[in-house]
Formats: sequence, structure tokens, C-alpha cells
Amino acid sequence: MLAQAAAALVVALLLLVVVRLPWAGDLGMHAATVQRLRHSLLHPGNPLVDAGTPSPYYSPWMLLLGVVARLTGLSVFVVLRLAALAGLGLLVTGVLRYVRTLSAHRAAPALALLSLLFLWGPTLFNWSGFLGLNSLALTVAYPSVFALGLAFHFWAWLTGAVRGQAGWGVWLGLGALWALILLCHQFTGVVTSIGGLAMLLAARPARTVLLRLGAALALGLLVLWLWPYYDFFALFSAGADLEAIHQPLYQDLAARFGLVLLGVAALGLRWRRDHRDPLVLFFALGALVFAAGGLTGHYSWGRALPAALIPAQLAAALEVVSAGRRAVRRAWACVLLAALAVGAWTQAGTLGYVTGRDALPGVVAEKYRTPWVGYHWIMRAGVKYGDVVMTGMWPARQIPAYGPYTVAPGYPDVFLKDAGRREAAVARYFAADTSGEARRGILREYGVKWVVGDGAAAAPWLRKVAAGPGGKVLYRVVP
Repeated sequence: MLAQAAAALVVALLLLVVVRLPWAGDLGMHAATVQRLRHSLLHPGNPLVDAGTPSPYYSPWMLLLGVVARLTGLSVFVVLRLAALAGLGLLVTGVLRYVRTLSAHRAAPALALLSLLFLWGPTLFNWSGFLGLNSLALTVAYPSVFALGLAFHFWAWLTGAVRGQAGWGVWLGLGALWALILLCHQFTGVVTSIGGLAMLLAARPARTVLLRLGAALALGLLVLWLWPYYDFFALFSAGADLEAIHQPLYQDLAARFGLVLLGVAALGLRWRRDHRDPLVLFFALGALVFAAGGLTGHYSWGRALPAALIPAQLAAALEVVSAGRRAVRRAWACVLLAALAVGAWTQAGTLGYVTGRDALPGVVAEKYRTPWVGYHWIMRAGVKYGDVVMTGMWPARQIPAYGPYTVAPGYPDVFLKDAGRREAAVARYFAADTSGEARRGILREYGVKWVVGDGAAAAPWLRKVAAGPGGKVLYRVVP
């Protein structure tokens, strides 16, 4: 009962976080994606800049959110809160369903959820697609959470299919679901695929099952090929553009993930009991892909790390209810409880996303990471949907969320061929030694109506309109 109560409290905390919806990371990109779809479902164009390019962010899930925004008239951030509720619901129910395929013990799902959220390390780590409590609080509205929730349901469904006599309809449904996950969040799709492969290897399915599996894969590939909003298979050539931003995934591993070693030990015990244990195979495949990325410099492969973390975290939780002798189970429960307490303390600042920093005790407030301040103030000052704004990198990660475009994208864009040229133009505009005529030429080239900068950005062709947080100033471009 204690584990179930603790898990319920954590879920309640996350529900309260959804109400606040703290802004950090990629939230602006996803808000911008919904903005474009609510205005044009068929031809939304680039989410961030005024260009008619496709985007991998136009997934089936985001398309549905765009339809909701268009039909209801709800603001984008209200729609994202609804997305967060749906993603959280899928995640919790998916963990419950999948863990039920591994253990019938009534405490197993709650222990598994707590381990997924708290069994990390003594250093806070936040990244999309990683399930630490603080990370989840900041990314709960992201497509990665929705996709990961679907992944747990996929693994539960697949496990049942290979164990039973599932018909063609079930297998074709699995193929379609696999494609949906890949389209919604490609990195989570890789994790899903690794987990699925592990479960197939563990089950050693019969030949008739292999035929149905082949049909499921064929249907999934067909769905990926037919998706009209972007070329899924073109993403395989985009890895080089993503390596630098993913290199940090290979740093400070012990500090970020050290507590997961408890799960690795649990996997060793499971391997002794069953050399084809699905969690052991899942971990081995995930660790292999992650290690290969580090050794070859393909750092974007580091996004496969959850394929090693998730099975280890689940194994740590399940050992409490799976170990043979009662004394061993109790000892393991004590060790797991201590590890979860360390992880919970590391992420205690998450409470601030509900209460605000001022309500936290001093030692907890030190762990709180202040969310970003939005740019809604520029819309109240007269900026309209579709206007082009000249600004630097960090504002460019937020401004498109409200409807305007920026000259250069705030995030890597594999389909925007002139992204480098746009970034160079922004750097040239704000450079101290750029002439006034050159700056005006850049504004004319990209149809810029507004400039967001600091006081040093002032110029005769700019009229100050408003000032915002952090010393930022909004200027209107004077014709």
C-alpha cells in the first residue's frame, strides 16, 4: 500500500504541474507547431521561419492537437495542457499494463513507476524522452511523453501477442502503432523498436508468428512512407547535424545515472534465473547502441539511452517482489528505498513548479530551476501572427510559440536548407562592426517587421515600442 500511495502522490504532483506548465527547452517549438497547424492543416510550412518547408514536428499527434485548436478556438497553451494530460495518462496506464506482463504482484506497477521517476543519479538531469521526475515535469506536454506512453502500451501488446495466438488484426495494429510512435517522436521510436526486438528475441516466436510480424513491419513501413507532412526516411541522413547537441549525453554518466547501477545488479540476478529474460535483452541492446554512438562519434545515438535505463529501472523495482527468499526481498526493498530517496531529494525542486520558489524551504529552493519567461508581451505590443522578428538564438526558441516567425530557427532544422545562411545573417545583423546599410539590407531580405534585442540594438530605422523582462526591447522597423 505504501508504494501505491507514493506513486499516487507523484502522479497528483505531475497533474498540478500541468496546470502551471513550466516553460523550458522545446516547449516553444511544439507550441509553434500547433500554431501553424491551427492556421493551415494542409500547408503549415516551417514552424519557426517564414518558409514552405516540411518538418518532422508535423506528426499525427501534433496534427490532432492542431485540429483541436482549430475547432475549439482554445489557445495553444491550453491545448498543450490537454496534450500533457493525455500523455501522462498514456504513460501511467502503459507502465501499469507492461509491468503486469512481467509480474502479477499488486505493488509491482507502483514500484516500477517510482523507479522510472527517481532511480537516476545525484545530479539533476533533464532531457526530452528521459523519465526523471524533473525532466517529465518540464516535458510533460512534449510529443516524447505521448510517444513513450504509447511505447509501454506497445510493449505490453506485443508481449501478449507473442505469448498467445494473436490474429492478423492484432499484428497489423501493432505495425500501425509502431509507425505512429516513430512519426510522433523518432528517438522514442528507436527505443520502442529496441524494446520490441528484445521481446521477440526472448519469446522465440513460431514461424506463423514471424509471418504476421513481417506483415506488421510491412504495414508500419508503408505508413511511414505515406505520411504526407515530411519524408521520414530522409531523417536517416540528418544525423550529422545533430551530433554536437547530443554530445552532452555522454558526459557525467555516473553523476546523472549512477543509481541505475542498482537496476543493472538486478538485471544480473534476472539473467542468472533466465538467460533470455526480456529486460536483460532490452538493456543489452540499448547499452550496445548507446556505446556504439559514443565510440563512433554518432552522439545522436545517445538518445537510445532510455532503452538501457528503462529495463534496469524496472528490474530494480521488480526484484522487490521477485527475489526468492523473503529476507532477500526485504533487504532489496530497503536498498531500493534508499536509492529512491536519494533520487527524490535530487529532484525535490520539482515541487516549485507547483508552489513557486518562495513557498519552498531554503534547501529545496536551491534545487529549483526557474522556468523561462515567455514573450507574450510582444504580442500585446502589436506583433501579429506571421510577422517576422529579428532576434537572437534564445528568444527565437520562444517567439514562434505565439505566432510570429524569426529570421533564423532557434532549433536545428534538417529540412531548412538555408538555415546556416539565416543564422549567419542574424549574427551579421547584431555584430558591432556591421554597417547600418548592411543591417537594413538584411531586414529587407527577410521581410523583418520587428527587432527584439537589448538597448544596443537601437538604430534610426527602429522605433522602440515596448520593454520586457531581462532587459529585452521590442523595436518596430520603420519603412
